[in-house]
Amino acid sequence: MTTTDGVLWAFVAVLFVLGLALVASRWPVWAKGLLVTAVTALYFWSDAALEQVWGWPSRHALPERFVLLAAVFDEPAKGREGALHVWVNEIRDGKPLPQPRAYQLPYSKDLHALLGEAIKKTRQGVTQLGTSEPKRGPKGLSWLRPGSDEQVVKIRDLPAPQLPEK
Repeated sequence: MTTTDGVLWAFVAVLFVLGLALVASRWPVWAKGLLVTAVTALYFWSDAALEQVWGWPSRHALPERFVLLAAVFDEPAKGREGALHVWVNEIRDGKPLPQPRAYQLPYSKDLHALLGEAIKKTRQGVTQLGTSEPKRGPKGLSWLRPGSDEQVVKIRDLPAPQLPEK
């Protein structure tokens, strides 16, 4: 049995117990409503948590500072919006984290060109340092669409380390 099958059967069991509690119990209506709300919240929480575990690209904003490792471009076509997939190592306390993370960004031609140039330099052995910050301007209902938050991404060559003199 795979992890996916195990999670599926766990949800089936929870829904079965919920159904029994709603039909066969003499609980007050407010308690049954609270139980339905709790199970619904559990579903959405576990879906978000499993996205992190299963390795799907995150739709959250890029880290503030990162090292660019790779990028894949899915250009828009008929019926598809397109996306930019990047793999980065977040920089914390001046050092890259050991585990890379995949991110899915909304497609834009400017970001495609920027990432394309950065990947060319990466293939030539020049490490690329990236920064991201939220775009300034009016805030909309972007919390309803994860990953739709616009951000300003800048990428530059990582400076060569300066060795101390002997």
